[in-house]
Amino acid sequence: MTTLAKLLAQKQQLLDRLQADPGPHEREEIERLLAEIDEALTLLDEARPGTSGEEE
Repeated sequence: MTTLAKLLAQKQQLLDRLQADPGPHEREEIERLLAEIDEALTLLDEARPGTSGEEE
């Protein structure tokens, strides 16, 4: 499984946990982890060659 696939799977699991209406402390932890995953996904996207977003 690629890093991208692992991150997306972890993100989906965390989003599913949010749907289960966790307590406030667990919600904070989930949101923190989601922010970390989003940052990692952004860095991966920026690191991919040939995907500057300027293609037409």
